[in-house]
Amino acid sequence: MRIFLTGATGYVGAAVLESLVRGGHEVTALVRHKEKAKRVARRGAHAVVGDLTQPESFAAELDAQDGYVHAAYDSRSGPAVERSALEIILKAAARPRTGSSASAKRFVIYTSGIWILGRTPEPATEDAPINPIEHAAWRPGHEQLVLSAASDTLRTVVVRPGLLYGGGTGIVGDLFAAATKGLVRVVGDGNNRWPLVYDRDLADLYARLAVREDASGIYHANDEGDERVNDLISAIKPHLRVNLAVRHVPIDEARHKMGSYADALALDQVVRSPRARALGWAPSLHSVAGNAARLLDEWRASRN
Repeated sequence: MRIFLTGATGYVGAAVLESLVRGGHEVTALVRHKEKAKRVARRGAHAVVGDLTQPESFAAELDAQDGYVHAAYDSRSGPAVERSALEIILKAAARPRTGSSASAKRFVIYTSGIWILGRTPEPATEDAPINPIEHAAWRPGHEQLVLSAASDTLRTVVVRPGLLYGGGTGIVGDLFAAATKGLVRVVGDGNNRWPLVYDRDLADLYARLAVREDASGIYHANDEGDERVNDLISAIKPHLRVNLAVRHVPIDEARHKMGSYADALALDQVVRSPRARALGWAPSLHSVAGNAARLLDEWRASRN
């Protein structure tokens, strides 16, 4: 299939790109500059240099696609730019098709986030009510925009990934970075649970969703390890080359320094992914703590 991908050099998008190319799809990847274009071209994709803030830079590429994966989010531009980009992608996806593919459904996969659920001390599945924290307050509108665009000729999908691990970026990557420097600051008491997912496992779910014509609606993606932040730190500690100090930062102090992001880091969540598992998706890794040495090595390799 021909698939248009945003965020192809980001944490989620880079893993998705690799999975889609490995699956034999023709991927058109939107990137911001020529160096990133070279990077995705080496990985087997056709690169388009453009920007979500400038729809004219990528609009011409949209009509020829069978599907669209939106994995980009620019915190500098904010939710308004993402919504505009989604509207443009959905409009293109809804246009009538011609030729041999006229009867085939297009698809749009939107990357949302697990923080839209809010605090979930009891297991929350895809049909759980949402209660977004401030940091994710704009997500429900974007999810609904995508889901409501579904039609007889378009299937729409929302993926809510857990916090990613693997490679060198993301929140778990930040935890590794701080630990290797000898000081980890934890927002709150550290007994809160983070829903987590290995980046390659998440990418596998996107690849499955792309080809499953019966796949639509909301899908969670996490390893269901229910690991507490303190457990992650304890598991990392024996594999460090420095003595590790841990400072627990009171939530009010963290909010003063970090804003609403502090509440995201302190959020206690238990999440389940039954709809994803019903597709045959099964995470290959089920724990950060249980794979701390391997993941720390991956993180170190990514920094070189």
